Amino acid sequence: MLDTYPDLDPDEGEVLTEELLVTDDVLVKAFVLGPGAAVEPHAHEDATNVFHVLDGTVVVTRDEDEETVSAPGVVPNERGAVHGARNETDAVAVLTASLCPLPS
Repeated sequence: MLDTYPDLDPDEGEVLTEELLVTDDVLVKAFVLGPGAAVEPHAHEDATNVFHVLDGTVVVTRDEDEETVSAPGVVPNERGAVHGARNETDAVAVLTASLCPLPS
């Protein structure tokens, strides 16, 4: 089976995560946000992180900026940028985060 995407169904305020791919140089992780849930802002000093919004709508933060991004959407977060996402809707939102290179 080539498709490794899991079936995740979060409750309100809940974030479910699943590592979809882990190799020596990349991590791809799914984040499924229930209504009102958030991936708290954080940074990766030595890696670029790219959000791919696959379903729904999230408010993405990067440093001092915020933008509402609906699927399909792609948001690159450069090394060291403080980034996060929150779901302000009544529906589930899905995004993946690709991290490369993996922090040492």
